[in-house]
Amino acid sequence: MSDSQDKVELTLAQAKAKHNFLAVEIRLHAKAYYGSDDPTITDTQYDALFKDLLSLEADFPELATQDSPSAEVGAAPSSGFAKITHRHPMLSLANALNPQDVSDFSGRIDRFLGLEETRQLAFVAEPKIDGLSASLIYQDGLYVQGATRGDGRVGEDITKNLKSVAGIAHQLTGTPAGRVEIRGEVYMAKSDFLALNAHQAEIGGKIFANPRNAAAGSLRQLDISITASRPLRFFAYAQADGPLPPTHWETLAQMRQWGLAVNELTQRCDTVEALLDVYNGILQARATLDYEIDGVVYKVDRLDYQNRLGAVARAPRWAIAHKLPAEQAETQLTKIDIQVGRTGALTPVARLDPVSVGGVVVANATLHNEDEIARKDIRVGDRVVIQRAGDVIPQIVSVLDQSRSDRNAPWQPPTTCPCPLKTPTARDEGEAVRRCTGDLDCPFQAVERLKHFVSRGAFDIEGLGATNVETFYEDGLIKTPADIFDLAERRDELLAREGWGNTSVDNLLAAIEARREIGFERFIYALGIRHIGQASARLLAQHYAENDQWRGAMDAAQDREGAAYLELESIDGIGPAMANDILAYMSVKKNRNELDRHGQKLTILAAQLPTSSSPISGKVIVFTGTLEKMTRPEAKAKAQSMGAKVSDSVSKKTDLIVAGPGAGSKRKKAEALGIEIIDEDAWITLANATLN
Repeated sequence: MSDSQDKVELTLAQAKAKHNFLAVEIRLHAKAYYGSDDPTITDTQYDALFKDLLSLEADFPELATQDSPSAEVGAAPSSGFAKITHRHPMLSLANALNPQDVSDFSGRIDRFLGLEETRQLAFVAEPKIDGLSASLIYQDGLYVQGATRGDGRVGEDITKNLKSVAGIAHQLTGTPAGRVEIRGEVYMAKSDFLALNAHQAEIGGKIFANPRNAAAGSLRQLDISITASRPLRFFAYAQADGPLPPTHWETLAQMRQWGLAVNELTQRCDTVEALLDVYNGILQARATLDYEIDGVVYKVDRLDYQNRLGAVARAPRWAIAHKLPAEQAETQLTKIDIQVGRTGALTPVARLDPVSVGGVVVANATLHNEDEIARKDIRVGDRVVIQRAGDVIPQIVSVLDQSRSDRNAPWQPPTTCPCPLKTPTARDEGEAVRRCTGDLDCPFQAVERLKHFVSRGAFDIEGLGATNVETFYEDGLIKTPADIFDLAERRDELLAREGWGNTSVDNLLAAIEARREIGFERFIYALGIRHIGQASARLLAQHYAENDQWRGAMDAAQDREGAAYLELESIDGIGPAMANDILAYMSVKKNRNELDRHGQKLTILAAQLPTSSSPISGKVIVFTGTLEKMTRPEAKAKAQSMGAKVSDSVSKKTDLIVAGPGAGSKRKKAEALGIEIIDEDAWITLANATLN
């Protein structure tokens, strides 16, 4: 939200609707950026969406569920590589967009750690390279394994690909015995990028949009000879495992001594003012650097402070990325088209006269929704200011000469879907998005659901890319996801298609056959239920364990007054809005029939329930009274890192109370309910025992 007035005027229902829209948009763009190396909006545009989402969650905390994009990192790893589970999660970074955000970041750290005003807090500022994050494992100094970040928990095994990257030493000098994990950024220099594209043009190969795409596309090649032929480089920015010095600054120096490349523009700073001086210096030097950067990262220097600060769902508390301003250009808006998503959402897309922005030619911009168009008064034929921050599709910042008398009429949202059926559109009260009402009768929605069903986070069927899904649908080979598993019976029809031979058909059918067995949470996600992402699918799978039990519970939950509905909406991270979306999906006869067909054709594996050695994992804890040895935020963060759920209120569901001096009504209520109560010393002993 842009200002306080917006916050006051939004009702909870309106906030949920806006949050749902933002979540869908953010996931689609994150999937394109991290999963396909093919971004669909600019960094600045993505950051603006994310800032709006976080602002909503700050004003309406009930929206900050485990399923929110604010709890997710990156995208699922590709099926083309083996998977590697990171010993320590590779998290994303929160953003600062202005000096006040940086000052607020420092202030939050002071309050979290309970630092005295006289205690100096040092930071390290380093350029944020616009490339691909990678993890390197060394054993006794020898490079043995490399991986992408992936979704933060699981990455792709690109060990061999990384061996040819400049700046990555195969043997470190002077490292201690045992395992050491180094993290950094793989990138392509601007000069190398221009030379590569010139070569690609000569041979008729793929032209890359920018250095980041070129680096990511080159590194994630199944044919390692292609990676070896590309001029990739590496900057190390962290050590995640192995013996560590007391500070991050000393860690960087240590990595240099071992033989790794560390960015020379990195500086240690003692004040926020010093951080901003580094930022302004890097901003001034930006055009002269031979690599793309999209910001400056500030990190707390002391590693013991970093450990105490920990992380929120997707980002560490001890670091933040101060984003650089976007580059701008002027062009003309020639047309506004409509794209239809799998849930029927109509997204207006601006078509622009091609223009070069920061060395990249762009011709399209996502306009989000009709309210955004009306707010900026964007009309076909307008001269517009666009900006980008390293990606392909820009953001329309403003319209030039809005006072002109010869402007075209204001753009009107479509009352019918652009699909052949011309189904009516509708916009529900409180929603920012207009939708096609045709559901699966709308061919655009049907195709998008098929694409989602076979996508990486869902069934991940190799050979069924977007183009094949569209042509198979148009030709009647598949109309619903269950039809995919009947394609073996239509082998002759596949062989008769242009460009399809025995090998390609056999490979596709083998890929389909390999997916007849699917995990329960991936199956739920693949269904494409509105607002049900991977995190919420995981919550449902872990709660209901297996498919038949889930379906039976959802049938019973159609009674909104019954126990089954109350159970569904009370799942932590689901709530009533998502519960209603799930039940709306289940109430459609076509969807129920499709679920029946899946049950006949697939083996849906029961969910694997999470395990933890923590004695408080899964328990509900309430902190009350004054904590004297750690701050309240630090105590809550520690409990959550141990798998506990922290609540602010005491109820029959509460398992443990940590009560400091001054505990009042909450302690009395806990005593009346017979809930276990411990003091702060006992809590610290419990936390330390778990860590050890």
